[in-house]
Amino acid sequence: MANHDLSYTPDPDADCILVSTQIPTRADGSLALGDITLQSECTLQALKVALEKAGSSMDRVMHLTIYLTDMADRAAFNEVYKRFFAKPWPVRAAVGVAALAVEGMRVEVTAIAAKA
Repeated sequence: MANHDLSYTPDPDADCILVSTQIPTRADGSLALGDITLQSECTLQALKVALEKAGSSMDRVMHLTIYLTDMADRAAFNEVYKRFFAKPWPVRAAVGVAALAVEGMRVEVTAIAAKA
């Protein structure tokens, strides 16, 4: 179920990488459907791996869209976010959604990052 290869660069000469949906997957590809902290850690780690595979890194993220099934989870997500990103923070948007693709999944992200 891991989706570390789901990055998309629209043009090889483009200065940015679009990373499609990253979900709470563990390194072995299994879904982490525990609490929001665990899901956030796994989701952002999956994003980190996808970015590095595509030739970028977390410090090159320019925009992050966060999808949460419960906006009350935003504070817990933000605590994990602070461990993966540093100032200046990427522009981001948090979007509340009714559900995600898998029952029990609470967070999903997409990103735009500059190439390294």
